[in-house]
Amino acid sequence: MAVLRGCQETRIDWHYVAPGKPMQNGFIESFNGSFRDELLNETLFSTLAEVREQIGAWKEDHNRHSPHSSLGNLRPQEFAMKSRLETKAA
Repeated sequence: MAVLRGCQETRIDWHYVAPGKPMQNGFIESFNGSFRDELLNETLFSTLAEVREQIGAWKEDHNRHSPHSSLGNLRPQEFAMKSRLETKAA
C-alpha cells in the first residue's frame, strides 16, 4: 500500500505485470536472469552476513565493471565517459 500511495503522491503511473506475462517487464526479467545465473546458481550461502557480502560484491561488479549489452557492450564507466565526450563534441 505504501508503494501505491507514493505513486499517487508523486503522480507516477503504476502498472501491474499480468501473471504469466513476464515480458511485460523485460528489463527486470533480464536483470533477474543475470543475477540468478551469475550469483545465485553459483553460490552456496552459509549465513545472512555472507549473502549480504556476496550480493554487495556482485552488485559492485555488475554496476561498475561488467560490460552491458544495453550499453553497446561497454562497461558503465566507459559508457558514461563516451556519453560525456559526445555531449561536449555536440
